[in-house]
Amino acid sequence: MAGKKTYKGSKNALLLTGGGARAAYQVGVLSAIAKFMPRNHGIPFPIVNGTSAGAINATALACYASCYHLGVKKLEWIWKNLTCERVYHSHATQVFGNLFSGMLSTFQADYANKTARSLLNNAPLRHLLNQVVDFRRIDLNILNGYLSSLSVTASNYTSGDSITFYQSARDIKPWYRAKRRGEPCQIDSEHLMASAAIPLFFPSVKIKNQHYGDGSIHQLSPLSPPIHLGAQRIFIIGVEQPKELHHAMENNPHPPTASTIAGHMLDSIFADTLQSDLERLQRINSTLSLIDEEKRKQQDGLQHIDTFVINPSHDFNAIAQECYDYLPMGVKLLLRSIGVKNDLESSLLSYLLFDKHFCKQLIKLGYEDAMAHEDNIRAFLSI
Repeated sequence: MAGKKTYKGSKNALLLTGGGARAAYQVGVLSAIAKFMPRNHGIPFPIVNGTSAGAINATALACYASCYHLGVKKLEWIWKNLTCERVYHSHATQVFGNLFSGMLSTFQADYANKTARSLLNNAPLRHLLNQVVDFRRIDLNILNGYLSSLSVTASNYTSGDSITFYQSARDIKPWYRAKRRGEPCQIDSEHLMASAAIPLFFPSVKIKNQHYGDGSIHQLSPLSPPIHLGAQRIFIIGVEQPKELHHAMENNPHPPTASTIAGHMLDSIFADTLQSDLERLQRINSTLSLIDEEKRKQQDGLQHIDTFVINPSHDFNAIAQECYDYLPMGVKLLLRSIGVKNDLESSLLSYLLFDKHFCKQLIKLGYEDAMAHEDNIRAFLSI
């Protein structure tokens, strides 16, 4: 590791939001940032935070914090070679066998040892994570000064709280706020499986006798984890897509299908809270600017936080429709049962289409969007 630059003392943080297969877009943005940096440098944001599929990207990146270029290359290779079968069981017999098993489980006695049920079985994802993510490297990068903190957020189905699991170089005390708290731990594949468990579609995960699901569900303050971990500047890669003004289905007199409603719910879970939290942060920054600097220093925990947000410039749903035929037949049949078809727009498809053809297009889009903001990104990250 000699000769590589560490970022000791840097307060730059990376925040990767959720979004299922949409998280491939984040890899494109990260790849563009790699173009701005020398090859022998460590990660430019030593405080790394992720939720849902963003937690997987964040953890993989943290494992290679000593060489940012290598970490991005590995992430890019995984997403560009991804198939649905590597994330969830997708053969027709597996899909409907899982549904049938779930129906039978409802007849089990209350004292029976029940397993978590969902529309899809994402057991292959656990195998993939254990195969490609070397969690031991997290501590190594922390010890060598390349990484300050890593956090993964999941939703506790038992308490209804948003739980941020974090691994840090500093002695950061667990925090307790309304409906959210932080817990120090050694992050492993179970934390990632819990954070990325899209409600209804993927099963909950049990950690220390508590059941967890997708971290975006109860996440009222997505900016909270990086701020608690010491961030002063937060680079955020979101997945909120622009609303296209003209769609053929917008004048459809029929009521929304179950798939349309499910898509709207997921859009709300993964995007709305971030926007409201950013507005709240901007109001706090404006208020702090009115307070005398000496008085501000006396208020513990109050400081100005800078943010940079990059979101996709094009509609993910339209891209997903083009890639509909790459879905395995079993998943197509399942989605058709709730109204998802190749000629009907639904956000749901873009969350579940873990296919390399779709992911490559999102990576390309993320790369182009970041390159279009090169000067601003360089200035924000001081690279």
